[in-house]
Amino acid sequence: MTAHSSAPAVLTVDAVLFDNDGTLIDSVGSVRRSWARWAQEAGLAQERLEEVGYLGRRVHEVIGELLPEPQVAAAAERVQQLELADAPNSRLLPGAEELLSALPRDRWAVVTAATRTLALRRFSTLGLTVPMLVGAEDVHRGHPDPEAFLTAADRLGVEPARCLVVEDAPAGLAAGRAAGMRTLALATSHDPVDLEADVMIADLSQVRPLVERDGSLALLIG
Repeated sequence: MTAHSSAPAVLTVDAVLFDNDGTLIDSVGSVRRSWARWAQEAGLAQERLEEVGYLGRRVHEVIGELLPEPQVAAAAERVQQLELADAPNSRLLPGAEELLSALPRDRWAVVTAATRTLALRRFSTLGLTVPMLVGAEDVHRGHPDPEAFLTAADRLGVEPARCLVVEDAPAGLAAGRAAGMRTLALATSHDPVDLEADVMIADLSQVRPLVERDGSLALLIG
């Protein structure tokens, strides 16, 4: 179902798995600029990029749908170069720093379709550190496959059903559902009608965490 948080909600979990781009960091503009420049260099129409859907997906998988296999590695490296160069133009989204500071550091992780190098560059540019990160290199299959979220849950030692996935992209939310996790959608980069989640909010300033006596996390939303 597509959900909207018109009324307060409480989600009780043991760990929170955050997407990065468009969820914690406003890098969507950077991603779009980088891909648009690459598409221009490669002689591809922007409309073709939009048809494939590149936001929230691993670079190699997207390019694999656009170019012959022998060209994929070089093209992916070029996209990475463009995104790394544009990384300083990213900024934290509303509520992200406050929420991360309030969560116990052993209870959350970042799960991203970006490479570890790119994700960590964006965080370091903003002066933040991440306790655990699952990047594109850590899995064999990207979103909407659940592998990345299941990998994060396993590393945290938390059952998938006790995890909350926080995402802004349809592919990431689909991966969270496939992993058997609760989902929280942020309407930061996609039309809300395209986002299917247990709860939907505008930004992370609407989330307030409490640590319960039994150690679980109660997230007050709305």
